Amino acid sequence: MHHFAYRDGVLHAEEVNLAELAGKVGTPTYVYSQATLTRHFQVFAQAFAGLEALVCFSVKANSNRAVLALMASLGGGADIVSGGELSRALAAGVPPDKIVYSGVGKAMTEMEAALTAGILMFNIESAQELALLNETAGRLGVRAPVSLRVNPDVDARTHPKITTGLAKNKFGLDMQRAFDQYQQAAGLAHVELKGVSCHIGSQITQVEPFADAVGRLEVLIQRLRDAGIDLSLLDLGGGLGITYRNEEPPTPGQYAAALREQVARLGMRLVLEPGRVLVGNAGILLARVLFTKDTPAKHFIVVDAAMNDLVRPAFYDSYHHILPVIQANGRGEVKADVVGPICETGDFLARDREMADLQRGELMAVMSAGAYGFVMASNYNSRPRPAEVMVHGDRWSVVRRRETVAELMRGESLPDWMA
Repeated sequence: MHHFAYRDGVLHAEEVNLAELAGKVGTPTYVYSQATLTRHFQVFAQAFAGLEALVCFSVKANSNRAVLALMASLGGGADIVSGGELSRALAAGVPPDKIVYSGVGKAMTEMEAALTAGILMFNIESAQELALLNETAGRLGVRAPVSLRVNPDVDARTHPKITTGLAKNKFGLDMQRAFDQYQQAAGLAHVELKGVSCHIGSQITQVEPFADAVGRLEVLIQRLRDAGIDLSLLDLGGGLGITYRNEEPPTPGQYAAALREQVARLGMRLVLEPGRVLVGNAGILLARVLFTKDTPAKHFIVVDAAMNDLVRPAFYDSYHHILPVIQANGRGEVKADVVGPICETGDFLARDREMADLQRGELMAVMSAGAYGFVMASNYNSRPRPAEVMVHGDRWSVVRRRETVAELMRGESLPDWMA
């Protein structure tokens, strides 16, 4: 469910006319619906009522400070994977004791910042990382709250580039190594064992892989209890998918129902790290048609948004529905490639798409762009990154202004011998 709909033939975000918005802010621009973000968070959190669940929004999905502040105001925490995301979460008002630090490559300076902030826990992914964290905590005179990320070797049945729970993936520790590492960690002076963590992938559209992962974790948790290691937190990560085209992912309620009995039996506080399911369909990318072009093989619609703005189609061959911002009576359809100005054949937003026959100057909305959109944007071809706008009812605000070309060169200088 989202709050993007046509009114009198014009696409609106809640009560805001997107054609008028584009005229004032320009394109390309990301637009987020606060009502959609709020509803998605509340539905997800309510699905786990009774399980003492902490919902830590996955910052990597959308790190805009306004989005993070909204999640915090709704009671959410943050799942972070870098020092930069830690700073963003804290600046947005996320309480430190609701922040979980994941990721395979935490630098010592990042560990220091997180320890100083007093986060809920670190999800540790290797023996060397654990040793460095123990040393860093000792130097600061604190104990580091830790869970180990377990790789359960579960097939998430998703795109190969976003599966994270197979034995061949870089994430986590296999079951036996995790058991051994817990025993070693229990003897470290500056580590406090808090929980066990697992994340098997992204855009997962079935509940079975989640249930399978929890079942395997249950075996490990019982082994640890038998060995005298009793953990209090169960971090199941994120990964619940959304509808981009014709997927039928489970609802948060169905997802929770599939796990509730297993989780309740373990008697641990639950930590969840949803990202895409909260923000994916809460955002769109507005773009304007620059030109149309016909070749013997293709009809192209060239727009001012490109793979540097939204890389998912080029990187994952992902589908995003495309709508005209202004409907036109009698408008025909055309089979087209929607492409951007980047000098790469892979620069496209859609291929061989049956869609509205948009003409030069018209606006389009690339749907389901709230997750892994702006956060993956780049300055390739020296293109400034787009603006971001938050809509709330009939009000809107630029929550990140468009970059300028001058800002792209900030920090650059010529060496002395060229001056």
